[in-house]
Amino acid sequence: MKARVVHIITKLELGGAQQNTLWTVRHLDRRAFEPYLITNDQGLLVQQAKAIEGLGFYLLPELVREVDLRRDLAALRKITSILRELKGRGGPMIVHTHSSKAGILGRWAGWLAGAEGIIHSIHGFGFNDYQPWPVRRLFIALEKATARITHRFIAVSEANIKKGVRLGLFPPEKAVLIRSGIEVERFASIKVDPRRKRRELGLREDLPLVTMIACLKPQKAPLDFVRVAQGVLKEVEASFVLVGDGLLRPKVLEAARRAGIDGSFHLLGWRWDVEEILAATDVFVLTSLWEGLPRVIPQAMAAGVPVVATAVDGTPEAVRHGVNGFLVRPRAPEEAARYVTSLLNDPQKARKMGQEGRKTAWEFDVGDMVRRQEELYKDLLSAARP
Repeated sequence: MKARVVHIITKLELGGAQQNTLWTVRHLDRRAFEPYLITNDQGLLVQQAKAIEGLGFYLLPELVREVDLRRDLAALRKITSILRELKGRGGPMIVHTHSSKAGILGRWAGWLAGAEGIIHSIHGFGFNDYQPWPVRRLFIALEKATARITHRFIAVSEANIKKGVRLGLFPPEKAVLIRSGIEVERFASIKVDPRRKRRELGLREDLPLVTMIACLKPQKAPLDFVRVAQGVLKEVEASFVLVGDGLLRPKVLEAARRAGIDGSFHLLGWRWDVEEILAATDVFVLTSLWEGLPRVIPQAMAAGVPVVATAVDGTPEAVRHGVNGFLVRPRAPEEAARYVTSLLNDPQKARKMGQEGRKTAWEFDVGDMVRRQEELYKDLLSAARP
């Protein structure tokens, strides 16, 4: 009998964890698994999820990112009810959660429903060093309690495994490293005329392009990218684009205006042509304060673009300083600006670094990601058999 695999994620916004979750439920071996997905009813990827053939899809407006006790309890009841109904059809069931809120509620619902396997993917932790310490301690306590009913943790970086072990969230044997996958060939083989693409984006085609792709939220520190652009533009002419959207959009626009660089700094919103934008990019930047291991970095690597990124969590496992890019301290936009400027002033070095990134991008192949998850599901199911 096929095993039901129920993925639960808070919201299908246009992010790496969400795109990987959809890729997984779309490509799971249908001979062995029946895929299901539970999520909020909002998000740019909801329509994509609805179009996946053979996917059992549940939309819960009660499942929200913000802490809201009334909604959280309602979401827990609904998820538990869904899982119990699926379990009542017979056969084994695995619950696989993603993101902080769905990770807590979904795992407890899976436990209450009697799931044979409960897995949580760590795409970066829901707590961080920038939170007030009472909030951080509360989130860590919730994770510790929920870890007791979790059979396995999937981490996208070694750094997240070490952090989880250090904080006592799980022993090392309960965690497995499965890289966040990308379609390497799609990014490596795209054919784009860079000048034409820049013109299409409303940019000067004769200027080099510096790109960042991120949700405009505090974790990604997009205001630091404005400061990077400000520092670079003091030394060299270039165009800067920020692909993404979010609550910090007004502040980013205002910061660029105040810095006097709004003519060179462009907010593009969410785009479906990121591989083409990366193919027209000279340097990729990411200013995150914390991460799991962001997919945009191997995407840039596969496109042959050198990376300047903050050395947080799993990022140094992809970016090798001085080889395929440069690593900087978080909250150090002046340092990042110096490295970006050096790459723009030395195109030959930039190309060489981009070529080095291409060589290692295959470690992040999305097909391998799905195969390894399937192996984990089968191992858990074998261990659960009487």
